[in-house]
Amino acid sequence: MVNRYFNTLRHLTLRQISARLRFHICKPAPDFSPPPPRREIAGKWVPPICGKEALRGRWRFEFLNDARDLILPGDWNPTGVSRLWVYNLHYFDDLKSCNAADRSDLHRELIVKWIEENPPSSGTGWDPYPTSLRIVNWIKWVMAGNDLPAAATHSLAVQARWLLKRIEYHLLGNHLLTNAKALIFAGTFFDGPEAKTWRDAGQRILRNQLPEQVLADGGHYERSPMYHLLVLEDLLDIVNLCNAYKRQVPLLWREVIGRMLVWSCLMRHPDGEIPFFNDASTGVAPSPEQIDRYAEVLGFEPVKPVKSVCLPDSGYCRAEKGDAILFVDCGPVGPDYQPGHAHADTLSFEVSVKGKRVFVNSGTSTYERGKERTRQRGSAAHNTIVIDGLDSSEVWAAFRVARRARTEILESDLEGLRFVISAQHDGYKRLSGNVMHCRTWRLTDSGLEIGDRVSGRGRHRLEMFFHLHPGVDMHEYCGNIHMSWSDSGQKIAILHPDSGVHVSIENSTYHPAFGRTIPNRRIACRVETELPCKLTTNIEWVKN
Repeated sequence: MVNRYFNTLRHLTLRQISARLRFHICKPAPDFSPPPPRREIAGKWVPPICGKEALRGRWRFEFLNDARDLILPGDWNPTGVSRLWVYNLHYFDDLKSCNAADRSDLHRELIVKWIEENPPSSGTGWDPYPTSLRIVNWIKWVMAGNDLPAAATHSLAVQARWLLKRIEYHLLGNHLLTNAKALIFAGTFFDGPEAKTWRDAGQRILRNQLPEQVLADGGHYERSPMYHLLVLEDLLDIVNLCNAYKRQVPLLWREVIGRMLVWSCLMRHPDGEIPFFNDASTGVAPSPEQIDRYAEVLGFEPVKPVKSVCLPDSGYCRAEKGDAILFVDCGPVGPDYQPGHAHADTLSFEVSVKGKRVFVNSGTSTYERGKERTRQRGSAAHNTIVIDGLDSSEVWAAFRVARRARTEILESDLEGLRFVISAQHDGYKRLSGNVMHCRTWRLTDSGLEIGDRVSGRGRHRLEMFFHLHPGVDMHEYCGNIHMSWSDSGQKIAILHPDSGVHVSIENSTYHPAFGRTIPNRRIACRVETELPCKLTTNIEWVKN
């Protein structure tokens, strides 16, 4: 346990450590001064991306596929539910749902109810992250043509002042960008010197953080396709706000958005949604298609699709050949000082065939600390190799990583008749024998060959997992695994395992959204052997 803490904490920056101490020691008092004057809208506000309805009748809310009633003041901070569910309750995302205009009177009541039952600085709703999202959603609601009650206008100013003193420099990552967005929204919505202080603080954060958080290949540095979309939506919202108030959009913001749009275009399955690497699921961020439409309305050029490409900075590769599209994770788990959304999925992959997902990572259904969160983050929940029952990176608690895999892309040849991607990691070097894992993918029109080379010394237990989408059936015949679509029975592929492994078909679970668990199956290939060793798995596409 001491080693785990040491290997987790040693990667934090001095700024994070000092910011965490200040955050927990210094408790600022709320500032109830009158709000600054409102700024007049001078340009055009484009309707932003709308989400799904969360308010199910009067004061009944559904988040993360779990519906509950808000009756008593204490129900704003309920027990027995996940912290993420409580956060969602305080976001006020329903104000931007697709049919929000039909419930504007109810929304106005809800805003007043929140103010009366959530005194400043008390309760989960005043954490910086939900405060940031709520500030933005209230202002978006006004931009949609609604009038804030006087108490809510005052509350907005109190929340902005509070947020300015509670910026999440100890967490960094997407949280810090969300804080910046809220300060820019509040500082633009209001006028005067105080509002300028909020706006300047938010812009300063973006100026300092965007060159670091958005990599050269356009990916967000937390390496989560889901959070990539959330950050991209935030930046597009800020551009929309600047246009509405006739404020200049810095060139840096536009350039970063352009790169992020390209990355988003590349990292999506034929079904239009993201692959599940690191913390990722559907239903949290807007869909990539919604992002594309929003960006185009705001004046950004549509991205021309590319079939096959290596994204060396974020560490992902996409290869398309014939009927198959392959996504490969060859990158680090995230920035060393903020790997909170990382999974031990190094050298994992996903595949779609004929427009449908076949090989999938297991996804994310919960952020609650416990066995299920740890299992979903572990290597065995992904399409990669597990050695001696350990994860390639030591994921623990809900958002912690101790020792983590270091990766290197060795080859990415995406031209010719056969595409080759090769990478290695040292996540198992901590085992006796100096163990290293190298994996090579060879994609052709007829199939996918996966070559695993595990170097080192001594005898070790290797487990290789292949998780199938719930829409795929499979059975074993003559030592091979035959796969077909569940709905039609049409054959998809045949997996030919290495002759030296023991193959079994096992029950597993798939988590395409928070709060959702769907039964699926996985192929497990196991062998106990002396190192070094080589294993080859051939997946043959069935031509129909």
